[in-house]
Amino acid sequence: MGKHGGIAVEASDLIFKTIEKLELGKILAQLKDCCSSPLGQDLVERLEPTTDEEEIKVRQAETEEACRLWRLFPDFNRAGIKDIRALVERAGVGGVLTGEELLQVASTLAAGRRLKKTLLQVEGAFPILKSWASRVGEFPRLEERIARTVREDGEIKDEATPKLLALRQRIYALQEKIKEKLEGYLRSSEIQKYLQDNLYTIRAGRYCLPVKQEYRNQIPGLVHDQSASGATLFIEPLALVELNNELKRLAAEEEREIEAILYSLSNLVGGEKEELTRTLQALARIDFILAKGLLSQRMDAVAPSLNTTGRWKIVAGRHPLLKGKVVPITLWLGEDFDILIITGPNTGGKTVTLKTLGLFTLMAQCGLHLPAQEAEISVAGPVFADIGDEQSIEQSLSTFSSHMSHIISILSQVRPGTLVLLDELGAGTDPTEGAALGMAILDYLASQGAKVVATTHYSELKAYAYVTSRVENAAVEFDSQTLKPTFRLLIGTPGESNAFIISQRLGLPEEVLKRARAYLSEEQVQISQMIQALAKDRQASREALLEAEVLREQAKEIRERAEKEWEETLKKAGELLEQARREAYDLIRRVKLEVREIRKQVERALAEEGYKDKIKTLDKVRTQLGLLSKEITDKALEYQPEVNGVPPVMVSPGERVWVVALNQEGQVLTFPTSQGEVLVQVGSLKVNVKLDELRLLPEKREKSKEQGRWVVQVTTRSLRPEIDLRGLSIEEACHQADKYLDDAYLAGLKIVSLIHGKGTGALRAALHRYLSTHPLVKSFRFGNAGEGGSGVTVVELK
Repeated sequence: MGKHGGIAVEASDLIFKTIEKLELGKILAQLKDCCSSPLGQDLVERLEPTTDEEEIKVRQAETEEACRLWRLFPDFNRAGIKDIRALVERAGVGGVLTGEELLQVASTLAAGRRLKKTLLQVEGAFPILKSWASRVGEFPRLEERIARTVREDGEIKDEATPKLLALRQRIYALQEKIKEKLEGYLRSSEIQKYLQDNLYTIRAGRYCLPVKQEYRNQIPGLVHDQSASGATLFIEPLALVELNNELKRLAAEEEREIEAILYSLSNLVGGEKEELTRTLQALARIDFILAKGLLSQRMDAVAPSLNTTGRWKIVAGRHPLLKGKVVPITLWLGEDFDILIITGPNTGGKTVTLKTLGLFTLMAQCGLHLPAQEAEISVAGPVFADIGDEQSIEQSLSTFSSHMSHIISILSQVRPGTLVLLDELGAGTDPTEGAALGMAILDYLASQGAKVVATTHYSELKAYAYVTSRVENAAVEFDSQTLKPTFRLLIGTPGESNAFIISQRLGLPEEVLKRARAYLSEEQVQISQMIQALAKDRQASREALLEAEVLREQAKEIRERAEKEWEETLKKAGELLEQARREAYDLIRRVKLEVREIRKQVERALAEEGYKDKIKTLDKVRTQLGLLSKEITDKALEYQPEVNGVPPVMVSPGERVWVVALNQEGQVLTFPTSQGEVLVQVGSLKVNVKLDELRLLPEKREKSKEQGRWVVQVTTRSLRPEIDLRGLSIEEACHQADKYLDDAYLAGLKIVSLIHGKGTGALRAALHRYLSTHPLVKSFRFGNAGEGGSGVTVVELK
């Protein structure tokens, strides 16, 4: 048995019939209308559904890319592309193109060049369209030759060749000479009385005078034509014969030159046949892709999610061929059940539901978007449909026989992943036997791994759905008050029998209705009552579930709102704390500056007045002021940022880290040694530090819930860990050191260095006296800073 696209030929026939039943052709006709050229339309005509997952993904990616392009550039121009494939083919085998045909070639090449430039320059990720655009060739020489040679009306320009220009100049001069002679005839009063009209004309390419029949012999010349009535003869005067002969010869030579020019241009076109063919293929593909995106926009469609596991889910799907206000359909298949049995009244939407599911699957396999709010489609297998009455008079097949023949063909071709759509399953024969056949067919399809949606009126099939695993009931809703369907699909609920209700509403006598009910068998009544009871229970469960879902959503919304408010509160509190900390530091600094200035003034005044014995009192005051300053600082430090986190396992050169021991930021210079130490540069100092004394610095503040408060992780420090006092007087050095220690303390530094002259004993004594009484100094020691003759005092702050 032959194959077609991986499916047996018989299966391809079934697929073709399914495509016809589901009216995919009408969708493709809409797609053709979205094309701007016959090139794209030709690809639409060859478009067929496929079950190749990778091919479908490529098709869908094309459509999605085109949609994004149309959204960004709704006025995107792709006009001017014509189908010149036959012209290129003819030129390729030596054929001669006309001027109009050459203009078509040139305009298509120019349009392709513009389209290529636009697509390659457009901003954004459009890899597929740009890939096809890069395959469009450019033919500037050919475009320029045609533009220089052919006029917009398709005629060859005078300046196409020097020879043609010379010929046309001679023809023009000769025509003027002939016209001048003719004008002489027309001005002659003697000749005018022989003419039917006072004008000249052209017959058979020769200039003639319209002479009255009776004056034929008054104007010697050659007769080239006569009027329909015979009253007028068109005579070429003998004086013009030689001039007309010369004009005829020049015209023939002009025609030969034009043929040579067209032949030359056609050869240029034929010489580019292969590149032109590739260019036209690329332009066709671009037009086709853009048409898919435009159709998606017109349908207000979405890209479907694809799977190969046999799952369908359509949310608010609209059949694309229905006009006016369309009631959307929501259905699913393959998740909790593999077979869906739809019941309900005629014209209620059962068949539309089948067609929507089948058409959506075919459209997805063609790479088209689907008019729905959300869609997931299984593309693993083909779609087979038995829909409508296929009764054949020629084959003497009844409705039942026709349907059964088609179903038998479907059963022979199903495989896992196949979607089977059966309309009015088991109809057209005895209801009992039809229902039994229907259940058996569904059992067989389920055993073959197919997914099935079937419509029916049989109550037995409703009961079958209740008692059979992986089978579910559904109904198209019917309003018993208005006697009209609502076209809504209710999954999980079987359709009720509305015949008695409709008859009663329409006025059928109650006596007749009672008798009709009496004819129902006890089993039919029990089945109907069971279905109604189950339907009510399921409806109640659904309503309870919906109510619970609403409550859950409300609770979720309340929780999210509370969390958001809590987040905003914590954020605001953190901002207030940060602001308070900054204000406290500013206040402390102002107080310190003012106290420092007052102290300097008091010291100068005391020194000038000679009250040396009051210096002790001043020291006491200074100590008290220092203690006060410390108290204020301690309060402010409650808002001091804390370093959070754990020691890093590994660091790399260049990383910024926090050195816990120094309470200072530094930069890693080396990788860790075997002892777990790294060299870190802190300001101008380089120190070896163990990994467990480091913390990684985050890029931004983070919220911590430790101890129920905000922890602000420090990221930068600008104050250097040392101050150079060399070259300053004792008073200036103490003043600078005092200010620096305050700043260092507020910046969170623990170890700082005071660099000063090595041999300045007076300064060293002053610093010793000053540091011994400073309230922020925990300890200090004097040492050397190196070989430059400088001394250093290392101060540890509290």
